Amino acid sequence: MPAAQPPSRKSRSRRRYHHGDLTNALVAATIDLIEERGVEHVSVREAAKRAGVSPAAPFRHFATKTALMTAVAEEAMDRLKGTVSNALQVAAEQSPLMRFEAIGQAYLQWAIDNPTHFQIISSRSLIAFDSSERLTRSNAEIRTVMIELLSEAKADGSLPAGLDLDYLILSARALVYGLARMAIDGHLPEWHASEPPAQAMSKALRLFVALVTDDDQSGWRERRLPPSTSDSP
Repeated sequence: MPAAQPPSRKSRSRRRYHHGDLTNALVAATIDLIEERGVEHVSVREAAKRAGVSPAAPFRHFATKTALMTAVAEEAMDRLKGTVSNALQVAAEQSPLMRFEAIGQAYLQWAIDNPTHFQIISSRSLIAFDSSERLTRSNAEIRTVMIELLSEAKADGSLPAGLDLDYLILSARALVYGLARMAIDGHLPEWHASEPPAQAMSKALRLFVALVTDDDQSGWRERRLPPSTSDSP
């Protein structure tokens, strides 16, 4: 007797709908479509077809493709928040700076585990980020935790006194986003082929944190930055 085959993506999407949650079924169908055919082939009607419902059914929930993609991004943010929360719980007894690093490591792991979610939430042209209270609130909550941890690290002497936390957060965000983007787009092996992408990214982030904590006062003392070209008269 042949072994039972796992349900196809299409049947999984329909099963979610038959459980009574059309919104989640449409989000799941959209993710399946993106993974199979690319984001350019996604439409509300195609998601309805994949979920096994009438073409008109989704429009009560998602009037446009942007609304549907924003729902995918909201699911992505929920997964990210869950991953970050778990990482912070594990690192609860560690120093503020190590908890800050834990957020970055969690972000990298989330991106590797959820590449489609990462791509959608990163593409501001595909989603209505500023119009989603769920997205903006969650993003602000993560940033607030980062600021609090860095402020604690500065107060306990783990960070140089003159370090600008706004620029540090920007730099850390750029690093983890860039690493995740390189890994998901397949570029990381060109730059670091000696280790698996997840291991290489983790070490790169750890190196960044180590460099920031190096109290080189000649490098981190507060100073007036030179004006940018956009500030020139």
